[in-house]
Amino acid sequence: MEVTPAERRAALFRVRADGLELRHMSEEIRSDREIVLEAVRTSGLALSHAADDLRADREVVLAAVLSNGLALASAPPALQGDREVVVAAVRSCGLALH
Repeated sequence: MEVTPAERRAALFRVRADGLELRHMSEEIRSDREIVLEAVRTSGLALSHAADDLRADREVVLAAVLSNGLALASAPPALQGDREVVVAAVRSCGLALH
């Protein structure tokens, strides 16, 4: 199912207000890179609701951990071992490595 421009605009509006709204959205929306980036910038924890391919996207993960270091737990192992991602997560939240 294709997402209409009106649905995209509505989704962007919702995730800009609360990134965790992503959890209530369709798989197509959770696979939209622009929407997911907005969601994780608002709430890094929204990363756990993104499509798998976007959870493995370094730029998306970096944006998420900059917003909330605890989002590191939702990143795949390869990015959990990425020095820049880990440093950003710890700077955002000292508990990110626990």
